[in-house]
Amino acid sequence: MAARSASGPITVMIVDDHEVVRRGVAEIVDRAEGMTVVAEAGSVADGLQRADLVRPSVVLVDLQLPDGTGIDVMRALRERLPESRAIVLTSFDDAGALEAALDEGAAAYLLKSARGAEIVDAIRAVAAGRVLLDQRAVSRHKDRQEDPTGTLTPSELRVVELIGEGLSNREIAERLGIVEKTVKNHITSVLAKMGLQRRTQVAAWVASRARAGWQVDAGG
Repeated sequence: MAARSASGPITVMIVDDHEVVRRGVAEIVDRAEGMTVVAEAGSVADGLQRADLVRPSVVLVDLQLPDGTGIDVMRALRERLPESRAIVLTSFDDAGALEAALDEGAAAYLLKSARGAEIVDAIRAVAAGRVLLDQRAVSRHKDRQEDPTGTLTPSELRVVELIGEGLSNREIAERLGIVEKTVKNHITSVLAKMGLQRRTQVAAWVASRARAGWQVDAGG
């Protein structure tokens, strides 16, 4: 069980490589009613070691750490202390960072520009079992988890495959026995349906799927 009884304080650990940030957040938390800081750490290794000892209710973790990332911390804690809940507290207002945090089960994502009261409110909410994430961001995340080619026609899917093989529009037209203008029309439709802007992004998507498939096969 995490280090909190039914009537005891919310126990908080702060993982950030900047001591000034850690001390500032710790002061905010310790001043708040019903919660206390039980550990601070400045690296992934130190954070995991201390978390094993104090078993905090809530972990505030930065994304950028000297020996890894906050994602590494959350991934390990999800296995070692599944009862602990994680809040990302970072300066990165980045869709990719949010994606990674969501994938590892972050219960809240706050920027370091957040006011002290917002941090305290987030800790209370997360400790109570709530998730504090912008619904639009969650929707975008879910959309990305779905296959973006699900609405493509068979002809458009074939064009995507051939783009992934590195063929030019003219070569695709010759391969499919159609005029180049039709290929361009297919690509325009593909980009719109997949939410992309450039042909090169389609090629990159095909390549990423190929790598993901190899990783699944290798691990299986």
